[in-house]
Amino acid sequence: MKTVLITGAGIGIGEATAHAFGKAGYRVIVTDILEAEGAAVAEAINAGGGTAEFHRLDVTSTEAANAVVAAVEAEHGALDVLVCNAGIAHKVPLDELTDEKWDHTFEIDLKGMIRVVRAAAPKMRTAKSGAIVCLSSIMGVAYGWDEHVHYSAAKSGVVGLVRGLGVELAKDGVRVNGVAPGYCRTAQALSVQHSLGPEGLEEAAEFIPMGRVGEPDDIADVILFLASDAARYMTGQVVTVDGGLLVGRY
Repeated sequence: MKTVLITGAGIGIGEATAHAFGKAGYRVIVTDILEAEGAAVAEAINAGGGTAEFHRLDVTSTEAANAVVAAVEAEHGALDVLVCNAGIAHKVPLDELTDEKWDHTFEIDLKGMIRVVRAAAPKMRTAKSGAIVCLSSIMGVAYGWDEHVHYSAAKSGVVGLVRGLGVELAKDGVRVNGVAPGYCRTAQALSVQHSLGPEGLEEAAEFIPMGRVGEPDDIADVILFLASDAARYMTGQVVTVDGGLLVGRY
């Protein structure tokens, strides 16, 4: 049985991704700082006939990332798939964007990814196989987002991370790709304080060619594809999944 570790898998896209891999027959290592939510996702996968376990993981901690990956490897061997999904997007106007607020977003949204990749890569390289998928955003590949400059910058950094890792790990049989979701119905997007809110999200659907905002499942299925052998000749790419938003707005 193949093993996938997913960060930020307690809610939203991470939760949907955990269920998608569970249904596909993977052993799902659900990780999150949200313990109750993460444990519930693992329990639901097991209850549905899948195989899952929960590990608390704060991706801002190098020690925690190393420990969780080592524990999973000791039990199940090298990871077959790593999905770097954990992230935050806090609205902060430029005149309030302190070093601390900037660093906090980068510690989670960008550095949080390399911590887990760095821990998992050695055994994946030794195994000469594996796939890593990192979550960027349309705000990282095409759009700017006012009062979210730190988020846009971090998610742009994910694109560079994917490209660099894709080249460096290719010779060892490890593929690295990314997904850039458009507007998606998640707790983050539904937050009035930090994002569009419910009304804003519905308004966004009006200028998306497909006529609706994305659902977490829409993103999860693409992540599953990138991790699968169907994407065996893809690496270093970031795929935008946005219902046609970027190509349809003139």
